[in-house]
Amino acid sequence: MLGPALELIHTGRAPTRSALTAELAVTRATAGAVAAELAALGLVTVDAHPIGTGRGRPSHRLGVAPEGPVVLTAQIHSDGLSLALAGLGGVLGEPVHLPLPARTDPERMLGAIAEAGAALVAGQRRRCLGAALALPNPVREPEGTTPAALHFGWPGSTPVAALFAEAMAGVDLGQRARRPLPTAVANDANLVALAEHRHGAGRAARRLLLVTSGHRGVGGALVVDGHLHTGSAGLALEVGHLTVDPLGRPCPCGNRGCLNVETDPEALLAAAGRTPDPRRPLLEQARELAESAAHDPVARTAVDKVVDLLGMGLAGLANILNPDRIVLGRLHQDLLAAAPERLPEVVTRRSLWGRCDQVPIVAAELCHAGLIGAGELAWAPYLANPQAVAG
Repeated sequence: MLGPALELIHTGRAPTRSALTAELAVTRATAGAVAAELAALGLVTVDAHPIGTGRGRPSHRLGVAPEGPVVLTAQIHSDGLSLALAGLGGVLGEPVHLPLPARTDPERMLGAIAEAGAALVAGQRRRCLGAALALPNPVREPEGTTPAALHFGWPGSTPVAALFAEAMAGVDLGQRARRPLPTAVANDANLVALAEHRHGAGRAARRLLLVTSGHRGVGGALVVDGHLHTGSAGLALEVGHLTVDPLGRPCPCGNRGCLNVETDPEALLAAAGRTPDPRRPLLEQARELAESAAHDPVARTAVDKVVDLLGMGLAGLANILNPDRIVLGRLHQDLLAAAPERLPEVVTRRSLWGRCDQVPIVAAELCHAGLIGAGELAWAPYLANPQAVAG
């Protein structure tokens, strides 16, 4: 019962002891004992002063321990690296952003992450229980290999999980880190979806479809009843390689007109006839262009073109997956803001069930969702078994 209780507090579904009692369907005494045990493990806090919540007896507030343990989270982007420490509750410390190393082979990239992560972990007082990495490419389960690393040209079947574990084992994490430090890797879109489902725009959705475009390309993920749908080998929901224009732009996968290259930042800039400034992140430039559609006719035309292709792709996914909510991230949420009526209209018109059962399309809510999702991955063993924290 400790694991389910911790997850309820972690996701904000049990902010009080009375809510915990109701969610677990146990007695007040049992809920109190469970909360007390989690507090003794240094994971949650129980407010000593009960508060009134309406009818009935006052209840104690529950929250994650602000000085409790953390995990190290990291994310590889197509143009940089990000790292942060994550506590329970989806609470993220101040992220650190680094440029890509001069060489982008996996050993060099993972080594740079390990060194920067060691500095983060050793420079704070809270115990570190694990580390997780979000990758901009598929990750095969359970091997932890990358069948295709399209952004960096890594060899097929690169053992990224093993290399990440080796890199983290080779750095000095200080006295507060668990030894050996458990590590994990996963696709970034999957982790963004997990973060949004637990802490953001996807709360309470039974079948959440996430589609997002960050620095380059398009990712997607599906959360069903609280669990990621990753397919038979962890490779499901590569939505970026759904064809929306057979005569369109060439994609790194070898096809043409994939959502991946028709609705990402580079595609939007190209649709407006803009040459990207190499000194600035592509995503930043594309978001500015989407925002300017309100007063710039050229930007408006470009946004409408990309929105129509995005809507076509979302409609196809809705036909197949029947989600009860679609969450759009990064550039795609800016396109939704720039075309709040056009995008849902395209999806409705092209979806088989759209006219009678329109799926809500909403913007993602979380900043640094990939890092928060990596935190969910690193926290997973302790959410399943909170007593493992004491090991």
